[in-house]
Formats: sequence, C-alpha cells, structure tokens
Amino acid sequence: MGLDQFAYYIDNNGKREEIACWRKHPNLQGWMESRWEMKGRPGDREEDSIMGDMGDFNCIPLELNHDDLDDLEYAITNSKLPETHGFFFGTDSDDEYKAQDLEFIQKAREALDGGLTVCYDSWW
Repeated sequence: MGLDQFAYYIDNNGKREEIACWRKHPNLQGWMESRWEMKGRPGDREEDSIMGDMGDFNCIPLELNHDDLDDLEYAITNSKLPETHGFFFGTDSDDEYKAQDLEFIQKAREALDGGLTVCYDSWW
C-alpha cells in the first residue's frame, strides 16, 4: 500500500489514456492538493470519493489546464513543490522526479493543445 499517482487525458470519445504515473511522490501530491483546494475542491462530494465525508484529496480527479501546468513547471524548476508527508506517502526527493515531472507537463500541454482534457488522480 502506498501513494500511487497518475495523469491521463480523455479523448473526444471519453476514452482515458495514461500519460504519466508516479509511485510515492508526496511533494507532487501536496502541490496537486493545494491546487485542488484553490479550485474549490471540485469533486469533493461523498458520492465521488471513497473517503466519504473525510474531505481528503484521494481518488478525486483534478482537471488541469495550461495555467496549472505553467504554475507546476515553475514549482518544479524552482524547487518550490511543498514538502508533503502522509502515512502511506513515503519520502520524496524532487530531483529524483524532476525529469519525469517535466516530461508529464510536456505531454499534458500537447494533449490540451489537441483539445483533450487532462486530469491528475491519486490513490493511497
């Protein structure tokens, strides 16, 4: 058990295609949770979350746009991902994931430019 994270795009037929996955990258999870909070906690309803009314950012897809990706790229390149801890999260080294994170951003931008929807999700 642990923090599993993934990003995908949704094509015009509703099909999901994975574009990135991470295992125990808690600082990325912390950044995404902050973004989720900033967006007003979309999807934070009991019927949408296996966590019920706990309000945790777990198993809740977060749609990302170009501004989100720009802000994420800034955080990654300037070592500004928030230090994040959780029981199942493990420990993080931003440098360990930097190349993978930047590759995800590139693929996500390409998907958005193609008119697709990009989402981040996690399970812990």
